[in-house]
Order: sequence, then C-alpha cells, then structure tokens
Amino acid sequence: MTSSARTVVVTGASGGIGRATVRELGRRGDRVALLARGESGLAAAAHEVEAAGGVALAVPVDMADHAAVEAAADRVEGELGPIDVWVNVAFTSVFARFEDIEPDEFRRVTDVTYHGYVNGTRAALRRMRPRDRGVIVQVGSALGHRGIPLQSAYCGAKHALEGFHESLRTELMHEGSRIKVTIVEMPAVNTPQFSWVLSRLPRQAQPVPPIYQPEVAARGVLRAIDHPNRRARWVGLSTAGTIVANRFAGGLLDRYLARTGFSSQQTSEPRDPDQPTNLWKPADGREGHDFGAHGAFDDRAHGRGFIG
Repeated sequence: MTSSARTVVVTGASGGIGRATVRELGRRGDRVALLARGESGLAAAAHEVEAAGGVALAVPVDMADHAAVEAAADRVEGELGPIDVWVNVAFTSVFARFEDIEPDEFRRVTDVTYHGYVNGTRAALRRMRPRDRGVIVQVGSALGHRGIPLQSAYCGAKHALEGFHESLRTELMHEGSRIKVTIVEMPAVNTPQFSWVLSRLPRQAQPVPPIYQPEVAARGVLRAIDHPNRRARWVGLSTAGTIVANRFAGGLLDRYLARTGFSSQQTSEPRDPDQPTNLWKPADGREGHDFGAHGAFDDRAHGRGFIG
C-alpha cells in the first residue's frame, strides 16, 4: 500500500460497476469499504481487492436505510480512517410497463436508486465537512437525461439524482467548500442486473446496444475521483449522443423509442421464470451466489470506450 492510499467507500460494490471499481481501487493500494446487501458478493469482492493489493472492509447494508448507512460510515472511519472518497453506485430496478409495477415496488426502486444516493451523500458530507475536504462521486446514467419505456421507476430515480446533484453542487460552491461533488453518466453496461432485476417482460431483458464492459465504466469513475472539479463526465459515445440528441430533438426520440424501445430491451429468448429477483433481498446474499462484475453479454460488450 502506497503512502498516498486513500479511504474510499463504494456502494453497490458486490457486482457490476461497483465491483469493477473496487478491483481498480485495490490495484492502487487504497483502503476500500465495500457496501452492499449481498454477503456472498461482498466477500468475493473483498477478496479481489486484497488480492490486487488493497485493504478491504465489507459492510453489509441496505442503502435505503439511512440509519444503517450512518452506522456503516461510522464503522468505516473507525476501522479504515477518515473517508476521502465516497462513490454511490447501488441501485435496483423493475423491467415492466408503468401500470404493471406495484406501488410498493416503485417506491422500493426509488428508495434504493435515489434515496440510497441521498443517504450515502449525507453520510459522506457529515464526515467530510469538519475536515473541509473529500470527493463524492455519483454514478448516473444517460437514462437520467432521457427516459425510455419499461424502466419508469429507474429513469425517474436517475432524473431525480441529476437535480439533487446540481442543487448540492451549487450549495457547496456558494459556501466555498473544498468538498467536490461530481457525476459520471453511464451507457448500457454488461452487468448482472439483467439476470437478477425483477422483470415482467415476456423475453429476457438486455441492455440497449451499444453495450460496454463494467471496466470501462470503472475507468470513468476513477477519472472522476482523480479529477473531481468537473461537474459531470460522460462514458461512451452513446451516452454523449443520447444526452445531446434529447436536448435538441426530444420529441423525435419519443417517437423513435415508442417504436423500438420495447424490442431493443429484450433478447429473442423467453424470460426464465425462475431467475432470482433482488428487489427485496439480494440475489447474491448468504443463500445466493456471487454474480461478479459481468453480466451475460460478454460476447457483445466493448472493452474500450470514450470517457469525456
């Protein structure tokens, strides 16, 4: 571990983008706190961090529970030292038409995917503010700028994150705070979510091409950590294209997605009715298994991509 090693908290660290990010942090020799619900995934992620040369602390926590998040932050500082960086990644979703999503399911997606970020940010700020230093990275999405069909709860939460990020950033700037807050907008990524998110689609859910590997997303997160003065970064040309196109031709995109958005989010294979669901309990929990960083689309995912 180098003398410049930092204490970094990553939520949603047991799979997908969070999992790929903690591996990279481990290679840097950082002290990495891994927050997620899935104990099997957390244990495997912690092993990868330590094998890479970092120090790992696995903390099982539901990010929707603000008291549990505060307790987790206390544990991190007690065992790893003052938090230098906090990265919010944790989320959940439902693949279904809006009218097919139950009210409690919609609320749960919002609580994890939006309020989880709010809870994490609050916990980080309470500890960073007395020191007047630190970096908070929000992992956003192109879908926080452009809603698509079949993901109304997730898109709504990611849109809310954009407003929250801008509001908080301007407050910190007004105060002259040295705490930096930035956001990384992600494209479609080959993560395990498509094998464990609650789905009511007739066919297997898939990311909308082009698809990128989690390691590309992780490089975007590390770029944001290292250069946090920028208000936002875009990963993948598809992200840039989606955000810009929606600004200037949102109505055209409405019509295009109405025609293509249903089929492009499903493979030709029928959905497995027995696939795990992580909305209420983790698919990689104590009784589950480790899903890792990658989903089922390695043969179609790009290992390199634009980071702006």
